[in-house]
Amino acid sequence: MTSTADAVIDDLRDESDGLDALVAPLSEQGWAQDTPAAGWTIAHQIAHLHWTDAQSLLAVTDPDGFANELPKALADPLGFVDKAAEETAQTPPAELLIHWRDTRNQLHAALRAVPDGVKIPWYGPPMSSASMGTARLMETWAHGLDVADALGVTTVPTARLKSIAHLGVRTQNYAFSVHGLPAPAEPFRVELIGPEGDAWIWGPEDAAQRVTGSALDFCYLVTQRRPRAELDLQAIGEDAEKWLSIGQAFAGPPGSGRG
Repeated sequence: MTSTADAVIDDLRDESDGLDALVAPLSEQGWAQDTPAAGWTIAHQIAHLHWTDAQSLLAVTDPDGFANELPKALADPLGFVDKAAEETAQTPPAELLIHWRDTRNQLHAALRAVPDGVKIPWYGPPMSSASMGTARLMETWAHGLDVADALGVTTVPTARLKSIAHLGVRTQNYAFSVHGLPAPAEPFRVELIGPEGDAWIWGPEDAAQRVTGSALDFCYLVTQRRPRAELDLQAIGEDAEKWLSIGQAFAGPPGSGRG
């Protein structure tokens, strides 16, 4: 286990615990509140995180069992995630919360036990423990933001965003590909200011294509939780400008974003 993976899993645990603290006091009526994701209540958001944590745990601990789940995704690639959220959201909130806590704790322990160099199977390319932890962190933060918005709560940005921003940078070519566009010919320079005022930088210093601005706003953009017009982000170069209109750190087809 690398120190990088341990640090990411620590961040994932803390992000999950923060979201848990938001939903645990809610009544059943509170769990039924709509969130900004069309058709999804708070229960759907937690159900989705629980289901994805469970699938991740299966992939880590039983790769053959996970392989048996893949045909379900292939049979309905655009709808299987929503279907799982809808089914799991029917679980009584108190029971769903217990299941999510147990599953995510098992997942965190399992990810820590993955040996260096081992790749975990997934619906997309296989991933290292650190990569899977980062993907779970990104989703937990993004769906937690949906819950916070539904509750009228303003969350405090933390240094945990750095892993999410890193994922957003690394998925640049993927964002172009899912829109049927060729990958940019040259690397980008990305310069972001973290919540504590420190600079987070990726790419060559002399790159012609550049993105600068707030790290929080970049994470909003690549998780499609805020519209571009509201964000403190600047692009230099045609490809960089295009990226800020299509960026996504999550797998699957292009999202509709927030208008």
